[in-house]
Amino acid sequence: MVFLRVSRSIAPLFFAAVLTAGLVSCSAEADSEPSASATPKPSASASASSTPSATPEPEETEAAAPAGDATAASWAAPVTKPGELIGSVDGPNYKVEMYQVGTTAATKTGNFVNPDTNLPIIAVGDEVVFVNYVVTNTSAEAIPLSSLLVDISTRYDDWPYLQGMDSVTDGALFDSMGVNDNALAIFDPAPYSFDPGTSYSVGENFRYQAGSPLTFTTALTPSDAEGNLMHDLRTEIAGTATIN
Repeated sequence: MVFLRVSRSIAPLFFAAVLTAGLVSCSAEADSEPSASATPKPSASASASSTPSATPEPEETEAAAPAGDATAASWAAPVTKPGELIGSVDGPNYKVEMYQVGTTAATKTGNFVNPDTNLPIIAVGDEVVFVNYVVTNTSAEAIPLSSLLVDISTRYDDWPYLQGMDSVTDGALFDSMGVNDNALAIFDPAPYSFDPGTSYSVGENFRYQAGSPLTFTTALTPSDAEGNLMHDLRTEIAGTATIN
């Protein structure tokens, strides 16, 4: 099921890394659910520069072979398509495909801790699932993008908090799952010309909840020749999928 909304009002984009006073998350280990107004604290390993000394051996599920070829945008890392296609959305000028790649053990704690229990939302050894997004320009014209590219926010439908889901930041773990932790290969000043028929891919991980439906919301805001966002031309599309 896909919902399309084209916004004509000026509404600034917020980076997923920006924390607000309403930022909260939940932990599977927590005895009680934190309030939606609580603010999680950065976990110790998220702020530390070294990998935890006790690192469990990841137990990965098999990822499927790449699902066909794609032409990478001139500024993008090579496009990867491992896993099973579980959802897609089509807008007026771009398409996003969502693949479930596989599961593995978290090699680090997530980026936040539960403010009520002081326990990590994702602990070392917890099972996380990797998904991969493949974004394609389906129009006949180049789309000038900012460094945000196409913003994608994914949440389980039973996620009760204001902020998005926690994840593990570990480039080696992304590599082991065959997905990019950053879509960009060239970090030139914006705009980035997203040429017709070209694609880019980027991965994400979060706690594994088998059988859980989720919603992924995508937003494309083109930029002008100076790299400034043109908010009145923002297009937002929401799609649904289920984690297997």
